[in-house]
Amino acid sequence: MFDISFYKGKKIFVTGHTGFKGSWLCKMLVNAGAKVTGYSLNPQTAPSLFEVADIARDIHSVIGDVRDLPVLKAAFDEAQPEIVLHLAAQPIVRDSYKAPVYTYETNVMGTVNILECVRQSTCVRSFLNVTTDKVYLNKEWAWGYRENEELDGYDPYSNSKSCSELVTHSYKNSFFTDNRVAISTARAGNVIGGGDFANDRIIPDCIRAAMKGEDIIVRNPFSTRPYQHVLEPLYAYLMIAAKQCENFQYAGYYNVGPDDVDCFQTGALVDLFVSKWGEGIKWINRFDGGPHEANFLKLDCSKLKATFGWKPRWNLDTAIEMVVEWTKCWRADGDICACMDKQIAEFLS
Repeated sequence: MFDISFYKGKKIFVTGHTGFKGSWLCKMLVNAGAKVTGYSLNPQTAPSLFEVADIARDIHSVIGDVRDLPVLKAAFDEAQPEIVLHLAAQPIVRDSYKAPVYTYETNVMGTVNILECVRQSTCVRSFLNVTTDKVYLNKEWAWGYRENEELDGYDPYSNSKSCSELVTHSYKNSFFTDNRVAISTARAGNVIGGGDFANDRIIPDCIRAAMKGEDIIVRNPFSTRPYQHVLEPLYAYLMIAAKQCENFQYAGYYNVGPDDVDCFQTGALVDLFVSKWGEGIKWINRFDGGPHEANFLKLDCSKLKATFGWKPRWNLDTAIEMVVEWTKCWRADGDICACMDKQIAEFLS
């Protein structure tokens, strides 16, 4: 397996660093000794993991919009990164129906802009674009999608991420055939973890209800998704970006998801959360007639396993335990940074 001490002393540029995944990623990189520059909008939730964990204390944080190429490039040129991890996105399916133009501008042109910075640089060796399992044309079949399946997300979020993949493929073929920069994309399934305060995500919805002592509202308990702890894909991203930096043959397109046993129906996931949280909470099924969302979706991660010897470390039972541990630490005004450091250390061990 991969040792993240590879990142010690290296200059890393992370877009979307103020988000949930970005905050955990920065924490991992800082713990590994990396020199991190983050570029993102201000946190989109209040509270936010970025602020609760004081991520800005240990990195160079630049607040900016990936749609603004001159500002992005100025921050990029100042950082002179060796490795670029692109996470900035409008990441919520339901929000993409409300703001499709903003979603496409951010997810498509944001990718163009960061790749343009990479294209014009002389310092970057490795670039990873983080997309989603929803990039695939979803045929609601029972087996996992592979990296060579057709890309055609349905809703504006999923489709914009499909476009982001195609932009990356085009830049790779048009500008990086000389192997000057290794280019990959990573398509991850649904992530859970402490500090996710987003709207319209099932575990944050569970936590908000539990904190208030209210019933958890589940709008589609029979949808099946590949759930994994946030540290699982983040570790895989760091591994891919590092391995392709050392050997350009590793550059490519990778699914990152749990084993089939952790592809849960939403109702079963909430049952697991209820059992771990305790305190007598329960959930109720209340379909709200919202916009289209896929009912069944999972990934085939054979390529990642075969290429790197990778495998998931935490099953869903452990992942939920870690979510509950983090949340109850936060509720008790505990030491969030120490809690995150502990969980990262346990994961890496």
